[in-house]
Amino acid sequence: MSETPTWPTERTAVLTGAASERGIGRAAAQRLAGQGWAVAILDIDGQEARAAADDLGSRYDVPCLGVGTDVSDEESVGAAIEAVEGSLPPVVGLVNLAGISSPTTFMEETREALDKVFAVNMTGTFMVTQRVLQGMIERQLGRIVSVSSISAQRGGGTYSKVAYSASKAGIIGFTRALAREMGEHHITVNAVSPGPVDTDIMGGPLDEERKASMSKDVLMGRVGTVHDIAALITFLLGEDAGYITAATYDINGGLQIS
Repeated sequence: MSETPTWPTERTAVLTGAASERGIGRAAAQRLAGQGWAVAILDIDGQEARAAADDLGSRYDVPCLGVGTDVSDEESVGAAIEAVEGSLPPVVGLVNLAGISSPTTFMEETREALDKVFAVNMTGTFMVTQRVLQGMIERQLGRIVSVSSISAQRGGGTYSKVAYSASKAGIIGFTRALAREMGEHHITVNAVSPGPVDTDIMGGPLDEERKASMSKDVLMGRVGTVHDIAALITFLLGEDAGYITAATYDINGGLQIS
């Protein structure tokens, strides 16, 4: 295996599903911009993606781009990454965050709804990653982090149920298998598996009663914040994480001990 390429001063992180002000992706984008990364926000809400990019660019004085992107649509993904590659520094980091929840019980779930959850959560991760990897492999450097969930390990038990849990379990297998193929290219592939976090994917903001209920078995006595998760993601995208790959990081305050 050849020597790892020099860490570039100018580099871009692509984050999917990162437009929401209350989301993990937005918090991670803010941290990355603060560390000098150029940031590309890909989100189904193009207006919000552009607004988020404008805000980060003005606050941290780094190049930022917001692109309306449907991660479940191959043409949309291709156009978005082409726009990123044409206007920002080389893509070194990718964070797959785009996802939708499904609180529907199994016997009430429909094939159509199941397909939609997998199309965004799993197939979207596949398509964005495959497209971004073209440049990473060419440059022989990259960091990929995909967001799974404690639901994949515990079979739900927070908000979403079977469809969501199964799609997020797929992220873990995807991460481990892809890491095997990408090691020779100096590309790390990891997953983070958050416990309950106060974001809108939990069906809207958590009130104090829901927070108390969800945190009763958490060793740290609280639900997670977007900043808790963003800190881990940011580290895994950094230069110092070059020997970490194929790992799944539980970050749940001790709710799930693996």
